[in-house]
Amino acid sequence: MSQVLTPAGTLIKAANRRLAVRLLAVIAGSLLFVAIQPGLYKAFCEWTGIYDIDRADQLAHSPLAGRAVRLEFDANSFDNGLRFRPELATLSAKTGNVVHVTYRVENTRDTVVIGQAVPSYSPQHAGGYVKKLDCFCFKQQTFAPHEVRELPVVFVLDPELPADVTTVTLSYTFFEVPEGSVQGKPVNSKSAP
Repeated sequence: MSQVLTPAGTLIKAANRRLAVRLLAVIAGSLLFVAIQPGLYKAFCEWTGIYDIDRADQLAHSPLAGRAVRLEFDANSFDNGLRFRPELATLSAKTGNVVHVTYRVENTRDTVVIGQAVPSYSPQHAGGYVKKLDCFCFKQQTFAPHEVRELPVVFVLDPELPADVTTVTLSYTFFEVPEGSVQGKPVNSKSAP
């Protein structure tokens, strides 16, 4: 039995071919994006200074002598069920040295809480001299019910911090992110008693 193509059948075949070509183009584009995404991320981080390990190494080997600066740490949370505090309230550090601090977060709710920490500095202009290498504020955090987690912050104080700045306060405020705006399960989970 031979197949007779009607004009409508020819149109349907042509439409199916166009759809197949478009789907293949979408797949090829997606694969290309996945392949170049790490390079784009690295370029973005270099442009913004996020996770700038090379810069931290340069700062640590700066010809400027390091000077002592008092660091104060603060934590705030707006009625989102997170108990949030720094492990240390104050610390003395030298400019040019790598500083490691930890914040502790406990989800007091019986439900999952998704949050994003936003940093602020005092004095405000000191923020430009705090070069973060690792920070929980870089991404949204998902906390399981009653989960306790320690969150690291690693940074370098630029040796060019103005001499009149003797104390820098690093403050974080956790805001709850509306449900559905993030996907996935908790990341970097480290439970504590």
